[in-house]
Amino acid sequence: MGYDETGRAESSGVPAAVLENVFDDPAHGEPGRDRIAVHVVWEFLLLAGLAALTWLLWRADADALRGSGLKALLVAVAGLGLLALAAGLSLRAAVVNLAVGPVAVAAALHYAEQGDRGVREALLPALAVAVLGGLALALAVVVLHVPAWAASLAGAAGVIVYIERRTGPVVVQGGYDPRPTALYLVIGFAAVAVLGGLFGAIRPIRRLVGRFRPVADPARRRGAVAATVAAFAMIGSTVLAMLGGMLIAANGSGPVAPATGLDWSVLAVGTAMLGGTSAYGRRGGIFGTLFAVSLVEVFLVWAAAQGWTISRWAVGGATLGTGLLVTRLVEAFGRPRPALVPAGLGPPGDPTISSGWALARPPEPADDWPSVLPVGTDPTVDTWDAPRWESEPRRWDTDDR
Repeated sequence: MGYDETGRAESSGVPAAVLENVFDDPAHGEPGRDRIAVHVVWEFLLLAGLAALTWLLWRADADALRGSGLKALLVAVAGLGLLALAAGLSLRAAVVNLAVGPVAVAAALHYAEQGDRGVREALLPALAVAVLGGLALALAVVVLHVPAWAASLAGAAGVIVYIERRTGPVVVQGGYDPRPTALYLVIGFAAVAVLGGLFGAIRPIRRLVGRFRPVADPARRRGAVAATVAAFAMIGSTVLAMLGGMLIAANGSGPVAPATGLDWSVLAVGTAMLGGTSAYGRRGGIFGTLFAVSLVEVFLVWAAAQGWTISRWAVGGATLGTGLLVTRLVEAFGRPRPALVPAGLGPPGDPTISSGWALARPPEPADDWPSVLPVGTDPTVDTWDAPRWESEPRRWDTDDR
């Protein structure tokens, strides 16, 4: 089999998937295409669970699925969806942002205090602060190359200091009601979630977004490209969390209570992982975030219809625990399938190809050479005079010489 100037095989005999993976760089993750079947199966189970919970909610309180109740539910899905998108984006980039909850609460308090000035006047300052705060987190993570969870916890502490300056709940002053546009809001969230999942399933984009994910020593720097992608992910997740907090405040019927917001962080990260986003980064599904957010919100409304009082910590802990199991499944069954080809079919100089990357074959043990050539077994012949190569008598070394 021959090779052209690019190193590609000129004839069949090597699987196309192997050839397309030959030039992958293993320093940026496992070569090959991630498997999506595990996400399809899990998302089908999420959809089945959502359908079952929706039926239970319809039986318990049909008004929650029509009229004003349905609009409030859709806005709640969009609000939690923005937080889940924020957490999922940072998870995909392997720089989980645990400050999304405190940022959302701070944005809700800001909107409650400044909403009477108008949505635009309340949104623009919050947007600027969110961008600057996300940039500060990004610089701490990519310049110092420290774990994102630790840096974001430090950022969350600073946001909590801002929150604790309030002595009591703040009544929402704004007149913006998102319920009339609930359908557009949830469609916008669904479009972003699904399109993001579709683009994330494309192999080059998936590898680019998850480039910051460590493949060896986690303290090693991953390069300028990985740092840039991680920085944008941190900034984007902070902005999405801010938007989600303001939407939740506008959808609420009571005052906004000053709280740490870490329960929202647990719920957002847990929901993103429940949808199939790996806690290690890079891998994730397509419809998983949409189904997981809807499942959580329908469950909360159904629990309220049953008269149950469930802490957000409990729901967040349950989703996070289940999300850890999902991460294990995604990492076990979503990684590229090893592709082996017979020896000698790889490019020149690479005897074997495994998982799409040329690997050096371990040296095979060679048979031990005897220290001396075998000699005859005649005990009357001296060892040094024994013939070793000739099968006939020596003519040049006769006895009378």
